[in-house]
Amino acid sequence: MAFSPPWWLSHDIKDLNNQARRALHQDPGHSNGLRFLDELLEKSPSRCYCDESNGEEGSLDEGISETLHERENIFRGKFSLGLRRDHKVKGHGFKHGRWSDCCCESCISWQGKGEGKLHVVTNLPNQGTNGYENETSENVLFIHGFISSSSFWAQTVFPQITQPNFKLFAVDLLGFGRSPKPADCLYRLEDHTSMIEKSVIESYQLKSFHLVAHSMGCIIALNLAAKYPDRVKSITILAPPYCPSNGENASHNALNKLAEKKIWPPLAFGSAVMSWYEHVGRTVCLAFCRNHLIWERIVKLLTGKRGLHFFVTDMTKHTHHSAWHTMHNVICGGAKTQDKNLEIIKKAGISVKIIHGDKDQVVPTECSYNVKSSVPHAELQIMNGHDHNSMIVGREKEFTRELEDFWLSSSRSYVTREQ
Repeated sequence: MAFSPPWWLSHDIKDLNNQARRALHQDPGHSNGLRFLDELLEKSPSRCYCDESNGEEGSLDEGISETLHERENIFRGKFSLGLRRDHKVKGHGFKHGRWSDCCCESCISWQGKGEGKLHVVTNLPNQGTNGYENETSENVLFIHGFISSSSFWAQTVFPQITQPNFKLFAVDLLGFGRSPKPADCLYRLEDHTSMIEKSVIESYQLKSFHLVAHSMGCIIALNLAAKYPDRVKSITILAPPYCPSNGENASHNALNKLAEKKIWPPLAFGSAVMSWYEHVGRTVCLAFCRNHLIWERIVKLLTGKRGLHFFVTDMTKHTHHSAWHTMHNVICGGAKTQDKNLEIIKKAGISVKIIHGDKDQVVPTECSYNVKSSVPHAELQIMNGHDHNSMIVGREKEFTRELEDFWLSSSRSYVTREQ
């Protein structure tokens, strides 16, 4: 249940919000002390965007969000302390400091160059003669949200599936979970999409499939569906962060809408700080993600539990480089492509189901209403009393039954659509 502050605190909270907005407006991307600390701790980190303008190297590349280098910042170009970092785009080499103090698969995966494939969790109970496809199979591709992994689906939906002909594929997106986290990648929307194509669609020879996505994953799912409208049988999107493009300001509108500058509630404050303050975010990641085993041991000691919920462990399975660029180039930069993608989906007649909790403090419900307006035939379900995650977590069995029913009905519609 969402926390509502008492009436006698509401005035103070409004004042704090106003102060925070002024502070964030003055310095939304630059902190000299943290920048200097960042340089000392990470040895040779990638160059930041504090003093990078629209016309400099790499800023005009296709798929790059304007929010990376156009966030209002009165300190940009000043007090730089002479720190110049070796920032090179993909394919030209990239020096990087040691990210992790342990050698687990998640932590060392940032050292790769991205030539490999994503980590994919599968449930293939009914393999055909080629091992992947047969005439009766129903393939379902699951895409997780920001700061998450395939565990979001593998530990909730996968165990509840009852239909033997459903083949399930859940990916760890590029830069998250156990997938590669290359330091020479800018994590554009197309980078994520192409890695899913390579790791799942091509590797498992999927001729048709359903898509299920949560939060940020919805942007990637819609982009994927627009590339394969003849193969996609249905799309289920939960809490899609969709903001109409509104011309040239699409990326900035998305940033201001989804990472509003405020300090209450705490989740919104954390989102604002990590989205606007590049060096704060990098320093937090250095402290927590790079030393995740220490924090996990502390949590286990305090809770007395031998194992931790995947929500806890997934939060550290990324680097700041992968999270920062994915936030801006997918969530913000992707706003420029969503209108076109939704138009393709509408014309193709793909079955679409939208689910959103009315207590969601991460993505406002108006985003789902916006999708419904763009795709009138979509089914919209607003769930009373549910937040960003409880649409699924806590009601796994019921949610899975709803998915199975939707997949079966969509498959019948797909046959008609293809005739």
